Amino acid sequence: MSNRVHLSHKIKRPFNSSCTIFCSSLSSFRSRILWLNPFWIQLHYFAVLSGVGFLALKYSKPKTAPAFSPKDLDLFFTSVSATTVSSMATIEMEVFSNTQLVILTFLMFVGGEVFTSFLGLLFKASKSNIGEENRVVSANPDSENSHTQIELGLSLNNPQILDENPNTSLESGIKSVSNVYLKHNSIRFLGHVVLCYLLIFHLGGSTLISLYILLVPSARQVLKQKGLQVQIFSVFTTVSTFTNCGFIPTNENMAVFNKNSGLLLLLIPLLLFGNTLYGPCLRLVIWVLEMVTKREEFGYLLKNYGELGYDHLLSSMNCLCLAATVFGFILVQFVLFCSLEWKSEALSGLNSYQKLVGSLFQVVNSRHSGEYVVDLSLLSPAILVVFIVMMYLPPRTSFFPTREEKSTKTENKLVDYLLFSKLSYLAIFVTLICITERDKLKEDPLNFNVLNITLETISAYGNVGFSTGYSCKRRVKYDSYCEDKWFGLVGRWSDKGKLILIGVMFFGRLKNFGNKGGRAWKLS
Repeated sequence: MSNRVHLSHKIKRPFNSSCTIFCSSLSSFRSRILWLNPFWIQLHYFAVLSGVGFLALKYSKPKTAPAFSPKDLDLFFTSVSATTVSSMATIEMEVFSNTQLVILTFLMFVGGEVFTSFLGLLFKASKSNIGEENRVVSANPDSENSHTQIELGLSLNNPQILDENPNTSLESGIKSVSNVYLKHNSIRFLGHVVLCYLLIFHLGGSTLISLYILLVPSARQVLKQKGLQVQIFSVFTTVSTFTNCGFIPTNENMAVFNKNSGLLLLLIPLLLFGNTLYGPCLRLVIWVLEMVTKREEFGYLLKNYGELGYDHLLSSMNCLCLAATVFGFILVQFVLFCSLEWKSEALSGLNSYQKLVGSLFQVVNSRHSGEYVVDLSLLSPAILVVFIVMMYLPPRTSFFPTREEKSTKTENKLVDYLLFSKLSYLAIFVTLICITERDKLKEDPLNFNVLNITLETISAYGNVGFSTGYSCKRRVKYDSYCEDKWFGLVGRWSDKGKLILIGVMFFGRLKNFGNKGGRAWKLS
């Protein structure tokens, strides 16, 4: 019997050794992938999605085929615009078939901020698992209880935990295991909350929009005239609104529904809770869950929001300041918009109630959303300048000081001194576009002017989608071949100008990684 046991040990040892080497190699490969720079991970993510979206749009027939087929550059531009949730348009939306609308819906959903942050949570959970597994294996690779230790995320046999007092060592080890397990479990709970947040708003939003269209004949008649299905329109509009993309399946965007105030009021909460108010709303949801379930994981999330590395999980004070800032911006814009545009041509044909709801909808969309109910080219220059400022500001902008922000000193790298500020890059982009479109600026100054080009560029940087469009009536020289189209001003740009704006959309979607830019420049 002893020989058999001894023989079995001899057989198992090479097998266990091989498994250990394989698992170690796999863990090392996973750790290298997961510990890459987040900037490069997201850049490749959006670039690959844009390429896949372009191929999908290219090989699916548009609604207007074979009479009209968009150019490859315009299809790639549209794919990038949907992936970066920018809604900059060089093609009329009613050109796309139902299949292509489904493709754009998918691109907007996986490119939205809430979904990408959910993927970031999955990466953080994987990093946490790999880090703890590596500590366990390095501390005690031959332990028979390694499986249990890996599950706990910490080895009690780690010499670093031991001290001179064995009782204290045991207590501190158990406490460390408990803290690590609680943190890992809290990240998992947070991922579940974010996923449920996504599903509830998308399912609820599409259901309410479908019900509204079915119950209101005027809205239903619009879709019938456009040849759009209620289900596709509802899901597409919900995803686009929640992700703050701004694409709508109609050529006129939401202007065709400017008298359907109920529909506009349904979309406003989706606009806010999907972007600028996502952080405060997420904390409110976690607080309610903690009150109802009494789970310590939710309490851990509320108390240790800064340790998890999830940017949208904020303190209660920061949430209050952020919410106050968001509503403050909306109020200021709403008062200014109503004061300057109440009797303007942009709101003509609407009664007082429709003007109020339309104005509120328009100013809410100036922060990263891009849907519109009025022709922006008819607005006063003062309103356009305000919109440019709003589009430039990041979603978590707060003008209320908080004492909870901790300043951490980081080592400055050479590249940090070579970077420009975001405004400097935008000035460079505007200058380059003015160079590529210099002939149009001379020949067609009412459509092509610096203000309109700046608005288009800042709109792409802020991933908004606002545009003054192009009007043949504003041409200085009459052109009988000119035809008005329902897409942005960028649709009339040269190919070089469109390529520059593609770069601006990528730059804007990844702008959170450029916060150190311009710090080395002294302007005084």
